[in-house]
Amino acid sequence: MKLKHVSLSVMMMGATTVAMASGYHFGTQSVSAQSTANASAAEAGNASTIFYNAAGMTKLEGTNFSGALNLVAPSVEYSNATGNYTVPGSTPRPVGGAIAGATSGKITDDLIAVPQMYLTHQLNEKVTVGLGIYVPFASETEYQRDSVLRYNLNATSLKTMDINPTVALKLNEQHSVAVGVVAQHAEATLRQYANHGAAVPGGLGGGNGTYDGYADVDGKDWGFGYNLAWLWDINDSTRVGVNYRSKVDHELKGSAKWSRSTDVLAGGPGNAVADLVKSLYPDSEDASVKITTPESLSLHAMHKLDRKVTLFGDLTWTKHSRFDVAQLKYGTPKVSLPAVNQGDTTYLNPQWKDTYKISLGGAYQYSEPLQLRAGIAFDKSPVPDDNHRLATMPDNDRYWFSLGGKYDLNKQSSIDFAYSYIHIKDAKANVDGRCTSQGQTVCVSSQTVGTANYKASAQILGVQYNHRF
Repeated sequence: MKLKHVSLSVMMMGATTVAMASGYHFGTQSVSAQSTANASAAEAGNASTIFYNAAGMTKLEGTNFSGALNLVAPSVEYSNATGNYTVPGSTPRPVGGAIAGATSGKITDDLIAVPQMYLTHQLNEKVTVGLGIYVPFASETEYQRDSVLRYNLNATSLKTMDINPTVALKLNEQHSVAVGVVAQHAEATLRQYANHGAAVPGGLGGGNGTYDGYADVDGKDWGFGYNLAWLWDINDSTRVGVNYRSKVDHELKGSAKWSRSTDVLAGGPGNAVADLVKSLYPDSEDASVKITTPESLSLHAMHKLDRKVTLFGDLTWTKHSRFDVAQLKYGTPKVSLPAVNQGDTTYLNPQWKDTYKISLGGAYQYSEPLQLRAGIAFDKSPVPDDNHRLATMPDNDRYWFSLGGKYDLNKQSSIDFAYSYIHIKDAKANVDGRCTSQGQTVCVSSQTVGTANYKASAQILGVQYNHRF
């Protein structure tokens, strides 16, 4: 019996494949920052400073609004994929027969629209308050229904939204600080295949996919965190800052609804195979998983060479090692069968590492209304090696190349625009769904192994409107 491996943690983390920053992050929360490959966190040029360094709100007079829209065009392809069943009744399970199906294709190529909105208001010369609403994660991934990797995960969709009220205090002419609260809502769905045919007498009778069933799974949750910021104007030309965003704990709770193979269920009541499949793959069951999105610390600087040229730099550290182990719990009690090593928990041990991202950018005041901007960045992947790379998240080191600008419509309004190309290094994933690979002898798992090569890139086009009231 090849059992289900429906993992909300894979869904939550894996669906960020096309999010275009390593690990969990969408990668850009402001078009003005995107135009410098996110190097301009110290600039505080508009209300989107709430995300990058909220202390910069004290640099904004009156009431300020920034609304942005990013169009993301990702491309993630896999090739040379292999998938194999493992032999029931033995521990550890050796590789058995090959899984039939497609060995190449696109995981995603859909156009994704991602909005952001920020608002600040200066209460007095010392205090400014603000509110940010933005999407830190948003993507979809989908293998073909007959992919040889279908038993690991077949389709994912993820939507999250952060609501971030913040207050900033101007300590003096050189120093400002800020503190905010982050309320994060996450909604996710997936489609997961299982090989019901392994329950057919003869063991691997369903190896050709004839007896496949699948589950539609959904989950949602609110999580809470906070952000801290400090900004220091060293002199009229140079500014440095620090921004900290805390971890956010989630307990995603949802349901798994199974569509079982009609071929396996043929024979009606009393059919031993059908009864076994129904007990292991119920019409509906609860599922939940606890995950923690990581904290990050950013150091950034801005230096004006002259009245036309400004340089930017940012170094961000992220504690991706938070995603070390995850456990998915099912609501339906499972029986432990020696032949299938079945329990009630899916175990993941991605063993991600802490990472860094370094960005460098600049701006040139071409004319009174038009400023040209550009930037490059290197973003380190948290995946330690091919054996820990998730099939739904073939994450690897990536390079950002960004161009853009700002055009002043009048004294109160401006438009930012940006284009980014993200090159992701080719990757390989060695997927091992056997319980023993996770350090367990009993688990809920697909009990399959597989490999695939991945090629990925993305383009981001953004436009942002800024207005001071």
